[in-house]
Amino acid sequence: MAARGHVQDPNDRRLRPIYDYLDNGNNKMAIQQADKLLKKHKDLHCAKVLKAIGLQRTGKQDEAFTLAQEVATLEPTDDNSLQALTILYREMHRPELVAKLYEAAVKKVPLSEEYHSHLFMAYARVGEYKKMQQAGMALYKIVPKNPYYFWSVMSLVMQAISAQDEKLAQTMFLPLAERMVEKMVKEEKIEAEAEVQLYFMILERLGKCVEALDVIRGPLGEKLTSELQSRENKCMMLYQRLQRWPECNALAHKLLLKNPDDWQFYPSYFDSLFHLIDQSWSPPEEGEHCPEGAVHHTVAEVVRFVEERIKGEDGKESRSLRGPYLARLELIHRLRERGCPEESMLGDPLELMVQFFGKFGDKPCCITDLKIYLHLLSPDQHVQFVNRLSEAVPLGERGEEGFAFPDDTKALQRHLCVCQLSRALGLHHALDVDGKLRLIVELKAHYRHGLKFGKNALKTELQFSDMYCLMAAHVYIDLWKETGDENMVWQGLGVLQEGLSHSASNAQFKLLLLLLYCHLGAFEPVVDLYSSLDAKHVQHDTIGFLLTRYAESLGQFAAASQSCNFSLRFFHSNQKDTSEYIIQAYKYGAFEKIPEFIALRNRLNQSLHFAQVRTERMLLDLFLEADIVLSLEESVKAMSLSAEEDDIPWDNMRDNRDLTVFTSWDPKDRELTAEHRRQSLEEESVWLRIRSLTLRLLASLAGSGHAPSQQNSEIANENGVGDKSSILSGLLSQLNQTLQTANQIAEKRIQYPFLGPPSTRLAPALSSGSCQCQAAALQLSVHLQELETVGLDESTELQTQICNAFKSLVVQLQEILNKCKGDLLDMKEGKLKTWPSLLENLIFFVETVCIVLWMASHCAKILRPLKTSLQKKKKKKKKDANTAQPVVVCGFQELTGSLQDLLTQALEYIKGQETGITALKLASLSLDEYPQDEASFMKAAMDKVQSSYLRSLQEAGDLLKKRAETIKNLKI
Repeated sequence: MAARGHVQDPNDRRLRPIYDYLDNGNNKMAIQQADKLLKKHKDLHCAKVLKAIGLQRTGKQDEAFTLAQEVATLEPTDDNSLQALTILYREMHRPELVAKLYEAAVKKVPLSEEYHSHLFMAYARVGEYKKMQQAGMALYKIVPKNPYYFWSVMSLVMQAISAQDEKLAQTMFLPLAERMVEKMVKEEKIEAEAEVQLYFMILERLGKCVEALDVIRGPLGEKLTSELQSRENKCMMLYQRLQRWPECNALAHKLLLKNPDDWQFYPSYFDSLFHLIDQSWSPPEEGEHCPEGAVHHTVAEVVRFVEERIKGEDGKESRSLRGPYLARLELIHRLRERGCPEESMLGDPLELMVQFFGKFGDKPCCITDLKIYLHLLSPDQHVQFVNRLSEAVPLGERGEEGFAFPDDTKALQRHLCVCQLSRALGLHHALDVDGKLRLIVELKAHYRHGLKFGKNALKTELQFSDMYCLMAAHVYIDLWKETGDENMVWQGLGVLQEGLSHSASNAQFKLLLLLLYCHLGAFEPVVDLYSSLDAKHVQHDTIGFLLTRYAESLGQFAAASQSCNFSLRFFHSNQKDTSEYIIQAYKYGAFEKIPEFIALRNRLNQSLHFAQVRTERMLLDLFLEADIVLSLEESVKAMSLSAEEDDIPWDNMRDNRDLTVFTSWDPKDRELTAEHRRQSLEEESVWLRIRSLTLRLLASLAGSGHAPSQQNSEIANENGVGDKSSILSGLLSQLNQTLQTANQIAEKRIQYPFLGPPSTRLAPALSSGSCQCQAAALQLSVHLQELETVGLDESTELQTQICNAFKSLVVQLQEILNKCKGDLLDMKEGKLKTWPSLLENLIFFVETVCIVLWMASHCAKILRPLKTSLQKKKKKKKKDANTAQPVVVCGFQELTGSLQDLLTQALEYIKGQETGITALKLASLSLDEYPQDEASFMKAAMDKVQSSYLRSLQEAGDLLKKRAETIKNLKI
């Protein structure tokens, strides 16, 4: 804001100190300075707005808004006031008011180019495409510049993209946009590349591929210069759309002659060949094959072409390119898929891969290149293949440990590639326990030997041998899963911690550590690991699930709140940022980016993770604060939670999780499948639905307030009650249906790969009985509504039913608590063992107790007035006032007594566990069998787990103590 141009206006000089205070974050001084100035110059609108900005930033939103509206109603036209109001409205997240501001300014100063363009951008922020189109044309009439005309055209295209009715887009918006551009083409007024790009985009969306081709290949296409091969890429795409395979083939082969390493054209080249074969295409007898030149329409020609490219590479003195060698393997793969005998013309895949390894084995990409073609080898060739590769690895003499090590980084990379390939072929998995342990010793020896090559590396650089360390951890995980021996995990954690000490920036170490700690039930060390990953922008959506899945379920409520905030901050700022990106795209004519930005915004708004984090954050706030800091009603109101509205886009839900974020060399049969992804999304959605419905039911509980209803309109009141009860019963039936679906999913006991998506809390929530108990507690609200309507005199049967429900809740809670009992950490025969499932059950108990207590509080609010009115009636009838209490009141008193006992039991259990875990002497663990440095890393990991369990118990205990306090308020 400080850069305010040259100072001419005396007002600018007067306002300068306020701008400076605001820029430096000194908002209080800015407000004081503005007040001083306003005493002398009452009509200085800008000072008022700057004061409002100060108020907004000090949290006084209402005052700020009132002040701003005072100025806005005067419809200012001075630049200072308009810009200051724009800043304020943007901070208030009210961009629609900026548009109103400039609409008024444009009316008063109709020839101002600046105000018109501000108005256009204001409409762009709120996505008012029709008004943008009009504003663009109005601008063009005042100042006939091309960009303004094309702003209007682009706004038409945006109307087409956002139109609900596809027919309207195809018959009205896009043809109109096309005509507008054609007019400029005829008048030869097309100047910039962006204008040609926009014309292409319109024709493409209209499906006019032939016309689009003419544009690209004609004189207008010459303007497409900002991207390399932009014209060729666009032509290729259009040929494929038009299914002009001869042109497609000829163009691909022409481009591959130019650059044989350009991989994107090999698939097009091969695809077109097989389409031509399927169509039995043959070239014309005379003239050119097609406008793009010669066509290779037989397998023999394509094989010859690929072989020629390889010969060209073999004959080079400089380093060969990988493209042609990979193209040969790709062609074998495709020919084999089609069952073509010609695949033998290209040679034996095993020999070709060994040859490829000989040329490129010292590059880190060699493993990813070859991994996709390993299926070309038959199972009985696997061992032979690895042996052949091992022969090509130059290793030194065998040392004392019996291992031969590489002498330089290139040899190290080759040896590492062989290890990675043998793991990808399943040879590691086939070893027995002793074999795997020997393999780990070898991998660790190679890792430590390789550290000498990175002695002078910067802290931020990775060590050359890091992948050995990661692979050793993977083999430890295999052993843990196979034998159930938790000692393997401790060793795995130890080796990863050692790796991280030498290579502090290795994201794969951090991710795997994070996963292992979560599986052991320790969330505390995970927070720092995730922060050190320094996730940026969209990564909060793609890998945020690793953090938010475990935070709350492992009892770290403060950290859970923080991790939800990480993600939510990104999702909310994305809303604001996207409009800025769109405005920049208009300013710089990057029209093709605008639909991409909008698609990104939609993708993030419809993100599964966004919906989960929103829901979990609100539930978490209720568990931690409702009826402790604020009442449940106030908490629900503060969150603007509504039982009626469901803001989750269930039908358009996008699973943006990156489920392949972990480096893995597992063979195909152990990899994540499309079916796993589908099942995971289904499970996540059902769990989200349960949580979302629970949240809305709590909102409905808080919403059915019991202040004596106004008697003004009996009918309206009846409708209100009827409406609320129908919403309530609707939500309850949805919850019951969802729980049935959840049971069916839980019965399948789906197992995902260890490095795949984590399972949700669904199965443990059902097996602990927490879901059923929460649903039963929420179900009670229906009976309580009935009781409220009928009163205490006539409702003995209903009261008995409610009392039975109370008793059943206590029994269910006791069962959940029993499932927590047991030692969370124990030491047997000098080995440490964790029981994370007990911790998860404890947290389910805590959550369920909260919900039962809110239900009890709701019940007390209903029973108090009913009991008072009953006593009044009895007094009138002059009966003995000490007649027996109504059944439901006695039942309720029993319920509160039992809840008090349950909480005491739970707190005693937690205290016992805290004492037990603190008393565990980790020093007495038998780690003597490990080298000292390994033992110290393992010990450090164990300390972190111990500390994390204590933290979880402390947070759960603190929350239960606060909840126990609230029982005192439940007296009727």
